[in-house]
Amino acid sequence: MHPILKLVAQRLALGFLLLAAASVLIFVGTSILPGDVAQSILGQSATPEALANLRRELGLDQSAVSRYLSWVGGILHGDLGTALTNGRDIGESLGVRLGNTLFLAFWAALISVPLAIFLGLLAVRYKDRWPDRLISAVTLTTISIPEFMIGYLLIYWVAIRLGWFSSVSIINDSMSLGQKLNAIAIPVMVLTLVVLAHMMRMTRAAILNVMQSAYIETAELKGLPMLKIIRRHAFPNAIAPIVNVVMLNLAYLVVGVVVVEVVFAYPGMGQYLVDHVAKRDVPVVQACGLIFAAVYIALNLVADIVSILTNPRLRHPK
Repeated sequence: MHPILKLVAQRLALGFLLLAAASVLIFVGTSILPGDVAQSILGQSATPEALANLRRELGLDQSAVSRYLSWVGGILHGDLGTALTNGRDIGESLGVRLGNTLFLAFWAALISVPLAIFLGLLAVRYKDRWPDRLISAVTLTTISIPEFMIGYLLIYWVAIRLGWFSSVSIINDSMSLGQKLNAIAIPVMVLTLVVLAHMMRMTRAAILNVMQSAYIETAELKGLPMLKIIRRHAFPNAIAPIVNVVMLNLAYLVVGVVVVEVVFAYPGMGQYLVDHVAKRDVPVVQACGLIFAAVYIALNLVADIVSILTNPRLRHPK
């Protein structure tokens, strides 16, 4: 087998092992949650016989190993189970919610990734001068403020004072693309401000590290313009760490949007998870947790594989 294909196959196998380990942790974590879902459904006035019957009907009287194997077996056959609190198919409900979350993450990534790389390049070009200091100060300030506070501040100034966008980000299939973009404008701003600093600073640090190389000094001695040196020589050789941090932040845009979705009442997976955690609907919590883990592991695998493909030292460690 080709060495690169072998490395990629190893990473994929490791990803599946990590996902299997994550499924065990999710199942154990949800199994030890306090409370009783049967009690939540029937209420405090339920009789012991009714509770026992409902637990038997929901399969809660089976052993943990049996329930785990049944859960994993269902997932392998494309069945995420049924929500205990409303009897709806989890896969159908999650499909809509996941689509909404990916819609929000896509537009946030479309703005934040190019902007972060541009600001990183600009900071390198004007290193230790006022543009570099201004970019670093603004991005570090935004990342230091909790995202819920950024959200409320933007709601107050952008939605209430200026009246530019809606403060509630509810979308549905009957809305046009323009209406949806108007509804998610403020959450996209929040997510962009939250992830911008990581990617900008990693871009700046990676390019500055490459700029210390001998061939960059040679290019400078030849009299090449600084922008040309950065664009043609420094940036392509710094792409691996930049891709890594971009992928990590893309993962955050999908799995870390719980707070933003709750603040803006956005109908995504985060809001869906929070609603069912309150009801102790374990199958929904397990399905959401597994999908979040799968997305996070998959994007990290992509970052790892891209690093291998773009860095000869990783392909030939000796």
